[in-house]
Amino acid sequence: MFKRLSTQIYLTIIITLILVVVVAGGLWRISGGERQVEQAVSVAGELLANGLPEATATHSAQREAVIDIAKRLRLDLELYSPTGEKIAQSGRRLPPVRGRLSRQGGFLRGRGGPVWAVPLPDGRMIVAGMPRRRPVPRPIRLIVLLGAAALLVGLCTWPVVRGLTRRLEKLQAGVDRFGGGDLSARVAIKGRDEVAKLADSFNTSAARIEALVGAHKLLLANASHELRTPLARIRMGLEMLQQQPTPERRLALERDIGEVDQLIEEILLLSRLDALDGLEERHEVDLLALAAEEAARYPGCDVSGEPVILNGDARLLRRLIRNLIENAMKHGAPPIAVSVQREGAQSVLTVSDDGPGVTVELAEQVFEPFHRGPSRGKTGGSGLGLALVRSIAERHGGMVRFEAGSGGRLNRVVTRLTAV
Repeated sequence: MFKRLSTQIYLTIIITLILVVVVAGGLWRISGGERQVEQAVSVAGELLANGLPEATATHSAQREAVIDIAKRLRLDLELYSPTGEKIAQSGRRLPPVRGRLSRQGGFLRGRGGPVWAVPLPDGRMIVAGMPRRRPVPRPIRLIVLLGAAALLVGLCTWPVVRGLTRRLEKLQAGVDRFGGGDLSARVAIKGRDEVAKLADSFNTSAARIEALVGAHKLLLANASHELRTPLARIRMGLEMLQQQPTPERRLALERDIGEVDQLIEEILLLSRLDALDGLEERHEVDLLALAAEEAARYPGCDVSGEPVILNGDARLLRRLIRNLIENAMKHGAPPIAVSVQREGAQSVLTVSDDGPGVTVELAEQVFEPFHRGPSRGKTGGSGLGLALVRSIAERHGGMVRFEAGSGGRLNRVVTRLTAV
């Protein structure tokens, strides 16, 4: 219900304090509250009246009685007549009693206080206070009440605080495991507060890092394997070129060097795209014009469709189109057709050929880096072309897949990108 930890803790403290007030009020009500105080004041008045002379007695007699009671009770006392005239005083001067206290009596705080005003049955009033020279007794009841309130607050806030620290401890343990090399370490997500969001962010980041590390390990292993063959041919070509230099061997050596250079370029490009969530730069690009420029480099490649404007990286889009055409030329059969159409908010780039296409089982696998299909040994290639196509399409908010073309064969590669 409450998603923020600060709100939960704040409400816990407020509710606890409200409970303290309610409990204190209930105890006050059960104990009699003000009625009990009034009864105590009435009883005190009756008792004091028994120790004082009648109201009709002389002031000196009343004064002597007040002094005697003050000595026995060790209090400062003042006696007032029913009309409010001070009759007698023993000890320090006490604050005057006015308003309701002058009629009903009660407790008074203030300058010179605290004092008790006790009305007598005959209308007189006695005001009593503790002598200032004596230490004020410690408010044990107040201390007990505050201690109970503090204990109640502690008991009510402990589950919230302990639950928070326990989840933080589990999160720290997961981070420590991840930092120790266990890339599969994850933490449980409970609730919807800040700790839950932090745990979810950690899990997302950990999964992303694990996927990147795994992809880089696989890329390194496959790259090492792919580079071994052309490098071996280059080494052999250099040895043969030293023994008998011929134009054919020189041309083959240059071709092998170009293959290595292209493979390294594709590996670096794929690694950079995997490390990015978006594009480094964006410009408005006419996809049809870009496709026409790339198709002009390959004889027998036809382009048709309508102009569609994209907001993307022209260099990457050009590479996407080139890889699709080269893939169709290597693994398909002419004629090769490139089409650009708009469908709602998407641009649809289709590259099709008249070849046998791919099987349903391989339709998704061919987009994986370094995938080795049955025709790889015949046509060559590094297996990164379609992987780059998918990565570039995803960075432009799109997707790519094989679809059925002529004769129901999966020989059409359809790329859907977000258009302007």
